[in-house]
Amino acid sequence: MNWSDVWEAMFGGVADYAEILGLVANSIVAGAVLGLVGGLVGVFVIQRDMAFAVHGIAELSFAGAAAALLIGVDVVTGSIVGSLIAAAIIGVLGAKARDRNSIIGVLMPFGLGLGILFLSLYNGRSANRFSLLTGQIVSVQSGQLGWLIVISIAVLLGLLAIWRPLRFDSLDPQSAAARGVPTTAVSLGFMLLLGLMVAVSVHIIGALLVMALLVTPAAAAMRVASGPLAVPLLSALFGFVSAVGGILLAVAGTLPVSPYITTISFVIYVVCRVVGSRRGRVDRAARDASAGVSDGVGAQGAPMARG
Repeated sequence: MNWSDVWEAMFGGVADYAEILGLVANSIVAGAVLGLVGGLVGVFVIQRDMAFAVHGIAELSFAGAAAALLIGVDVVTGSIVGSLIAAAIIGVLGAKARDRNSIIGVLMPFGLGLGILFLSLYNGRSANRFSLLTGQIVSVQSGQLGWLIVISIAVLLGLLAIWRPLRFDSLDPQSAAARGVPTTAVSLGFMLLLGLMVAVSVHIIGALLVMALLVTPAAAAMRVASGPLAVPLLSALFGFVSAVGGILLAVAGTLPVSPYITTISFVIYVVCRVVGSRRGRVDRAARDASAGVSDGVGAQGAPMARG
């Protein structure tokens, strides 16, 4: 492949961009919803150190979607069933971080193996099989968009309902339990909400790339913000920019949309990490300078000892 082929693949549709954009209106809405809600959910994923859990749920969601594809039922339903089963198992059995990671490590290869088995038995279009891994965001139908919006609203309402106890439990689980917060119920409720979000994300952006919208935006936001309101809003904004920006770039050519989404998300994270590191160095230098001035004043103001 030469550079002209690469240019054609990336920008070959610029001449018809406006027309193509009208055909992917559903995809843009789907990307916006996924980015916003996924960014909010991702804040708690990072705070609770559950990035590994997202991948584990995605693998079983992939297995459920593959099973649904094999037997000829709705793929979204199969994906939701697989995600909720994984989320319930992790939520009930993985109360401690060590137990949770080991359970996820067991579920991941099992779900991936089942999914590969079901796909190998499927005799339909190969594009349907491939889309379960990398998504099909540029071909979102109205019915699929409706399901996505309904599930995302349900996840958002559920998240708002448990926001305060969930935040308390995420930041200081020991104190939350001592204050009477039902930590087990809160943890299980969040896992089920996460399972629903993973299910719709897998169907849209694929099992292999789901972390780009459920982990990376929140990780980037926490590099440059720390407030209880600033971090969720910034994370949702980063998710929105990654998803919608990836679609807007992808429709200009013939390349899949997923690499654009993951690249934008990664670039945002790198920029935030650099900005956060520089800000940390400036703050440390300011503190050191302030401490030096204080020490100097104290030394000058101290009485001289007599010999």
